[in-house]
Amino acid sequence: MVYLLDYFQHRRDCQFKQAERIQRIQNLTSYHGAFTNSERQVLSKPIEELVTDVHKQSIQPIDILHAYGKAALKAHEKTNSVTEVMIDAAEGWIADGSINMKGPLAGIPVSLKDSIVVGGFDTTVGYSSNVGNKVEKDGIMVRILKDAGAIPYVKTNLPITLLSFESTNDVWGRCTNPHNNKYSPGGSTGGESALLAAGGGRIGIGSDVAGSVRVPAHFSGIYSLKCSTGRWPKNGMCTSMPGQEDFSEKKKLRVGVLRTDGVVDPSPACIRAVDEVVAALEEDGHEVYDVNPPSPTGEWVDSGAKAMSWLMSLPRPFKWVYWAWVKYVKGDDIWAGLIKSWHEKSAFEHWKLVAKREAYKAKFHAWWEEEVKLDFMITPPNATPAVPHDGMKDAVSSCGYTFLFNLLDYTAGVMPITHVDKELDQLPSNFSLKSLNRVAYGAYKHYDATAMHGLPVGNSSSRTTIGRGEGSCYHAKN
Repeated sequence: MVYLLDYFQHRRDCQFKQAERIQRIQNLTSYHGAFTNSERQVLSKPIEELVTDVHKQSIQPIDILHAYGKAALKAHEKTNSVTEVMIDAAEGWIADGSINMKGPLAGIPVSLKDSIVVGGFDTTVGYSSNVGNKVEKDGIMVRILKDAGAIPYVKTNLPITLLSFESTNDVWGRCTNPHNNKYSPGGSTGGESALLAAGGGRIGIGSDVAGSVRVPAHFSGIYSLKCSTGRWPKNGMCTSMPGQEDFSEKKKLRVGVLRTDGVVDPSPACIRAVDEVVAALEEDGHEVYDVNPPSPTGEWVDSGAKAMSWLMSLPRPFKWVYWAWVKYVKGDDIWAGLIKSWHEKSAFEHWKLVAKREAYKAKFHAWWEEEVKLDFMITPPNATPAVPHDGMKDAVSSCGYTFLFNLLDYTAGVMPITHVDKELDQLPSNFSLKSLNRVAYGAYKHYDATAMHGLPVGNSSSRTTIGRGEGSCYHAKN
């Protein structure tokens, strides 16, 4: 009986938040309708120019908010990307001086992943149990943004656990890819990628534990940057589990190309994107060569393991039988390795894994700095382009291309390169799903170049964090 009552409360909370969102949008009467000529000019101007105009007082921040607020609502109508609509509150922040209009982002609307805490608004993270739990004060990240002159105006959709490359939950519904609404925009920062790709904003703030800003950028065709630990504050965010001048002058770079993680070979579309980047770098005079890092898939531990709860729930004797069958009968060493490792760890087992992780990081860093002496490494961001909705149920364990750089704590970014071409990106005639390991099978089960035609395909660049790599990683993408 208690569970039944909980279910009805869950449905009421979800309906309340969706009705609240609809009402807030309806109340913004001046934000509906076609763009005016002045709004189109605002939307077409570079951010630097808008900031300069605000500093000179030749444009009012409220006018910038009006243009981007209208754009965000149009993007939301197409993708269901927005959760909390904060536009009315943003007008008040501008009027009462809460935002520093002398800062480096003066007057620029910035969207926020739903997990970021904003005073006066819920931070549900897709959980109905968080409905109504408003906080009074902004989290530190929002205070930093307001001090820089940014205007928070909407929060955006995500998956309920923040542990998926899709973005759907009962509270806010399913977010869709603006290029093809049958496909995912990525996750867990998928609402941001959908909003920006649909033209609803220029800057969005998210988080990346295992690819959560890079995969959405790849799926939706935008730019993203994963910072190293400590660059952005973690306080002021709600989760499911409690050197910028390096390349100010152009120089010849040593770029390594990791073409496969050894578990899931990239799809034809992603291979083509890497090849295009390699060709452009070589044409620009950079030194580019294929690399084979030390055991890039040798570490199986990640907090995202909980997403595969069915494996964890198996009693260990049954798990060992399953492992032996997969390894020795099926001959799938990759899937067998996952089966063997995925169970709850004791404190001692956890300590041993942490030690292994640190040893691997040291080995990888020595290889990077002393053996191959790289400036950057480029990889596919994922084995495939965007997956259909619910496709991550099969492909959840095939995300080693992003997991690697979270394990290493390296700065990594994604930039859009091309789009899936139904003629160029077909699988070879001799391709067979049955010949793949279980992890690759889950990824390729949904690869269809014809159905995916037009979806974005990105490329990932990474850099070590010695001296901080965010600025140099940004320059590499340009």
